[in-house]
Amino acid sequence: MPSYTAPARDARFIINEVLEVANYGNLPGFESATPDIIDTVIGEGGRFCQEVLAPLNRVGDEEGCTRHPDGSVTTPPGFKEAYQQFREAGWGTLSQPEAFGGQGMPHVLAFALEEFISSANQSFGMYPGLAAGAVSALLAKGSPEQQALYLPKMIAGEWLGTMNLTEPQCGTDLGLIRTKAEPQADGSYAITGTKIFISAGEHDLTENIIHLVLAKLPGAPDSSKGISLFVVPKVLVNADGSLGERNAVVCGSIEEKMGIHGNSTCLLNYDGAKGWLVGEENKGLAAMFIMMNAARLGVGVQGLSQAEAAYQNAVAYAKDRRQGRALTGPADPEAKADPIIVHPDVRRMLMDAKAFTEGMRALCLWGALQVDLSHKAANEEERALADRLIGLLTPVIKGYGTDKGFEVAVNMQQVFGGHGYIREWGMEQFVRDARIAQIYEGTNGVQAMDLAGRKLAQGGGAAIQAFFKLVADECAAAKDDEDTANLAERLEKALGEQQAVTMWFMQNAMANPNHLGAGAHHYMTMMGIVTLGLMWLKMARVAAAKVAEGGGEAAFYQAKLTTARYFAERCLPDVGALRRKIEAGADAVMGLDVEAFATAA
Repeated sequence: MPSYTAPARDARFIINEVLEVANYGNLPGFESATPDIIDTVIGEGGRFCQEVLAPLNRVGDEEGCTRHPDGSVTTPPGFKEAYQQFREAGWGTLSQPEAFGGQGMPHVLAFALEEFISSANQSFGMYPGLAAGAVSALLAKGSPEQQALYLPKMIAGEWLGTMNLTEPQCGTDLGLIRTKAEPQADGSYAITGTKIFISAGEHDLTENIIHLVLAKLPGAPDSSKGISLFVVPKVLVNADGSLGERNAVVCGSIEEKMGIHGNSTCLLNYDGAKGWLVGEENKGLAAMFIMMNAARLGVGVQGLSQAEAAYQNAVAYAKDRRQGRALTGPADPEAKADPIIVHPDVRRMLMDAKAFTEGMRALCLWGALQVDLSHKAANEEERALADRLIGLLTPVIKGYGTDKGFEVAVNMQQVFGGHGYIREWGMEQFVRDARIAQIYEGTNGVQAMDLAGRKLAQGGGAAIQAFFKLVADECAAAKDDEDTANLAERLEKALGEQQAVTMWFMQNAMANPNHLGAGAHHYMTMMGIVTLGLMWLKMARVAAAKVAEGGGEAAFYQAKLTTARYFAERCLPDVGALRRKIEAGADAVMGLDVEAFATAA
């Protein structure tokens, strides 16, 4: 059976020592995030995930969710009781606004807990995770009456929420949706249509589910410009907040999926269900993107979380499993064979995983800090910079984070050899669960095109130039320290490669947009590597200073420096190869006639 231990020490290192969250104590919400509170949240939250959620991960995978003839759904054994504990402890309220019953703490602290939850049990974490996205959309676009009616119960965890975008005939191209919203005399709308792939669309964890649904009004433009957003509760809510009649939305089926079996991914049928407009008519896509961007960051965390869980189990196995001898001579002469962790190829896979998980954790927490600063920084200039940076990096966190997270999960399965393919060891579940993160909330190809096709040019390139400056400044500050000079110089070279490719896009994509399309995924990967390089340089600078000071945790900080060196020497060089792929252009990619893809007779 696989196990999981929350990486609490590493999370505290990033939050307290690298990001120095205590320095933001003058900002709203940060005054509560003292080192003691941070330690308590990380410690107790990690313990809850280890002891309550992790044991249910395999249960959820094997038992799945059950749909009953009336359309109701039962979650796997133990999930309902675990959710009750989750809600009563207030874990879902950490970063929610105090005005509606939240604790008002920084997102950076909530993101640390989100990783622990997802590593312990990704399927479980999706239930409150989707609700948090729905809350963010209602906070931004809901009317005061809607906020007062729904948010207190949603933030308290008494009700959960979903987002309903996809339909059988459309996914990314939402202009093709057919769900209709007919105005009613009482100011509500009758919602009719079918939505698919709705995570947590029906379940027994809460007495109500608040659906946010994209639909089209009569006469609306037949494109993405004609989409409106509606709040459609599973059970209608009376003016005093009590529950009324069951609404006309029913789970028609639960999708049969490759992984995340513990989450109820539903087909929902709306048959004249009563809903209310959120925000302005025909502006629903912009409102939904608030929720989607929050979800995309959460999915990036899922990529990290499955990699982390798989890595922990692979390390334990590699230390225990004995096969062959070390190439340099027996590491344990008294035994018939050495542990496989002595073999360089096993070390290669484990070091790749360690370099990714620790670097990605830093990126996710740094990204969460940018979310906080985009709302709470002391002046408009700082808020704008943080907003530009997190907007630019959201597709990287989601796309690169989940691509690499899946790759790590597969490699950690490989460490087990044949046992990794056998169900009892649990590694194949990590692989299956990790795979969905590359697909939902916008496939990673969509993320790459969002980055290369939209984000690079946005605001006249202000965001990417701010990113380039951020990396260049960090490199310049680290080049004089012998402990960080190697990484700084290699990162600076990788940055130059990315800057050159960015210019190549500007010079070639206008003439042939396929050049951009063919290179977009490579560019996203390149930027992911450079961004993790930035995180490793930040961590290495702190670790070098701590090693120089001496103390009881020298081994922890020295391991950071060694892993930073590994990233510099074994990961950053990939940026040069990616540049050469991109600059090869689209001719070979698009060269075949469509008929040439058919199977030969």
